[in-house]
Amino acid sequence: MPATRLDRYLAEHADGLSRSAALRLIRDGHVTINGAAARASDRVAAGDVIEVAAPPAHAGHAAAEDIALDVVYEDGDFIVINKPAGMVVHPAPGHGSGTLVNALLGLGGSWSTSGGEERPGIVHRLDKGTSGLIVAARNDSAHRALAAQLSDRVLSRTYLAIARGSIRSQAGELEGAIGRHPRERKRMAVVGGGRFARTRYQVVERRRTHTLVRCDLDTGRTHQIRVHLTTLGHPIAGDVQYGGRRPGEPSRPMLHAWRLRLRHPRTGLEMSFEAEPPEDFQSYWSSLA
Repeated sequence: MPATRLDRYLAEHADGLSRSAALRLIRDGHVTINGAAARASDRVAAGDVIEVAAPPAHAGHAAAEDIALDVVYEDGDFIVINKPAGMVVHPAPGHGSGTLVNALLGLGGSWSTSGGEERPGIVHRLDKGTSGLIVAARNDSAHRALAAQLSDRVLSRTYLAIARGSIRSQAGELEGAIGRHPRERKRMAVVGGGRFARTRYQVVERRRTHTLVRCDLDTGRTHQIRVHLTTLGHPIAGDVQYGGRRPGEPSRPMLHAWRLRLRHPRTGLEMSFEAEPPEDFQSYWSSLA
């Protein structure tokens, strides 16, 4: 057979396993090829022995909670939520409740587990401080289809950001491989050996001290827009982690997932969703006039 990347091979041949889930298993050391630790980029050839060890079970699962959600669209296959800033997407140390996952479970019905049983329904993430559109899958088939659209850039995501300073070019592309910051492990950075990342941007409007910019993701790395705009010299207003604290700025990054385009995972119908920025975003932009 032709040589195939290990992560793609597992997603295609392991029942119920998405490519993102395969990547996590490989990254966490649960996959070997011919007895040796595997990498996602390893090529699988005829005769290779691939072993996947089930990761240790997590203690307990997220509990259903009655949390109000702004539902933009819902059917039997997926749901689109306008997530408020400040809501964590899935339970993590220090955030065992009040997350989007807890709220989704509170809606009832089934949710996909292709992304892991501890993250039911979750196809992609938004940072805690980021507001806007996020999609979740009701079943594993929809999850796999949506995850494939993310990988192939069929599922597109467009953000609005308020950046410090006046961005000189009206439009452009920002490229820079993103990985963990070499010294500050909670931050990401453009680093050698990082994963390729590209953000396309277009200036929407300018104020004297800030720029409203539209950002389209060609890849979906952690903190990608925040890192790329900071590298450009225009960190997002309110983003203390990457731009430091400034008097008068909001208490969260002014970043909003504004538009989401995808194909229905079952019918293939092209669909588009938009959510206007929340009041704090609009008020801050108005205050800069």
